[in-house]
Amino acid sequence: MAAEHEQLIAVLLETKNLLLLPKKDFAWSLWNNPAEANAEIDAHIEKIKNNDYTGLRSLELLFAPTGSIQEVSVSSGWGQLFLELSSRFDQALLSLQKTANRV
Repeated sequence: MAAEHEQLIAVLLETKNLLLLPKKDFAWSLWNNPAEANAEIDAHIEKIKNNDYTGLRSLELLFAPTGSIQEVSVSSGWGQLFLELSSRFDQALLSLQKTANRV
C-alpha cells in the first residue's frame, strides 16, 4: 500500500478511536451512535485500500468545519484534538490526491 494511503488510513483509524471514547454526543452529527460513525469510516478505509477514490468528497465533508466529526468532537470535549487531526487529514488527503492525479 502506498504511503499516501497509509497516512490517510492512519488518520481515519485515529478518528475511529476518538469516536469510540465514552460520553460522546452525536446529537449534531449525521450519525445516531458510534457504530454508525465507525461503519462509515470503515467503508471509506476499504475504498481507499482498493484505490477507489469515489468517496473522498464525502470524507472531506465529514472533516469539514461543522461536519459530523467536528460536531461530535466539540460536543464531546475533544474539539482541540479534532483541529490537529483534521489538519493531518487535510495533508494526507492532498498527498493522496496528488498521487492519484499522476496515475
